[in-house]
Amino acid sequence: MLKEKIKELAKQNHEEVVRIRRHLHQNPELSFEEVQTGKFIAEKLNDYEIPNEHGWAENGVVGLIEGRNASKKVVALRADIDALPILEANEVPYKSKNEGVMHACGHDVHTSSLLGVAKILNELKTEFDGTVKLIFQPAEEKMPGGASLLIKEGVLENPRPASILGQHVHPPLEAGKIGLKPGMYMASADELYVTVKGQGGHGALPQDCVDPVVIAAHIVVALQQIVSRVARPTTPSVLTFGKINSTGGATNIIPNEVKMVGTFRTMDEVWRMEAHRRMKKMAEGIAESMAATCEFNILKGYPFLVNDEEVTQRTKQFAIEFLGEENVVDLPLRMTAEDFSYYSQVMPACFYRLGTGNTSRGITSPIHTNTFDIEENALRLSIGLMSWLAIKELGN
Repeated sequence: MLKEKIKELAKQNHEEVVRIRRHLHQNPELSFEEVQTGKFIAEKLNDYEIPNEHGWAENGVVGLIEGRNASKKVVALRADIDALPILEANEVPYKSKNEGVMHACGHDVHTSSLLGVAKILNELKTEFDGTVKLIFQPAEEKMPGGASLLIKEGVLENPRPASILGQHVHPPLEAGKIGLKPGMYMASADELYVTVKGQGGHGALPQDCVDPVVIAAHIVVALQQIVSRVARPTTPSVLTFGKINSTGGATNIIPNEVKMVGTFRTMDEVWRMEAHRRMKKMAEGIAESMAATCEFNILKGYPFLVNDEEVTQRTKQFAIEFLGEENVVDLPLRMTAEDFSYYSQVMPACFYRLGTGNTSRGITSPIHTNTFDIEENALRLSIGLMSWLAIKELGN
């Protein structure tokens, strides 16, 4: 029985995938800098005798596993390979050797998992019809996003997949479980860069100045009305400013300018553009009314991620067959963003969450933190499940 073969192969390959994950975790590379990571992936695929091309968006790797009747149907599987600029605090044997860089978002898990899947599927290629395209994608963490670059380079052509699957670690879920949500799932993400320019001077003589700190504070508070008073209740939106700096200010010095950076996220493209217009107009108007100027720049980022209803329902059913109904859970909307969204905009896609937590062992730290880690038993489930999903999605 194919399912049992996959589970046995997942068990046999688990230790190797753990070793791969630990190697990647020790040697993280930032977005657009994944030179050694890309070489490592290509070398592994070569070892597995899987045809591949290295150099997509410079550091990405794409492999093909052709089963029987290879042209019948194609399914793509995607893993991201880059790390984050975080100084790791974990004291583990596989701690990052690249100080200030860490796989704190689990891309080491995604990459090692897809390599494990590649090995399993290659061993089973005489037992399924169709082709599996393996996409090891760079630069998920940094705009414009590696997914957008790979799509422009033609990663979804020659051969063109009928659908694409991706997974992401999820510490709130215990290892052994996965989570899904059909339809709208994750938000778009835009970066905001705001500069308020006034006239600095002595802190005790504000009447002789145009205080950009006070004006910036007015702008931050006022802009929240766009989310709380203008956005429709049915359209989730988030506006957050995460950093505010002044140039030359002190306890008794009013600075000449204040810079702010933030993010705007939503799930409706028409509203997204309207919100951009309103934010810019409101900020510039407030500054002008207070004798200052405001430069409001918006860097449009990733679109929203939508899980195709049919593909996701199939994925859920296939996962229940493999894991049992009690280990497949429904997930809510998330206001986080992912450049897998670019794939979901152009073809049927399903992006699901892999449980990696272990409460009893204290493995609970969220992603993007310096203590993030995983329960490595999750890797056995990961490689087995994704292999099963690929074969089932091909129609076998």
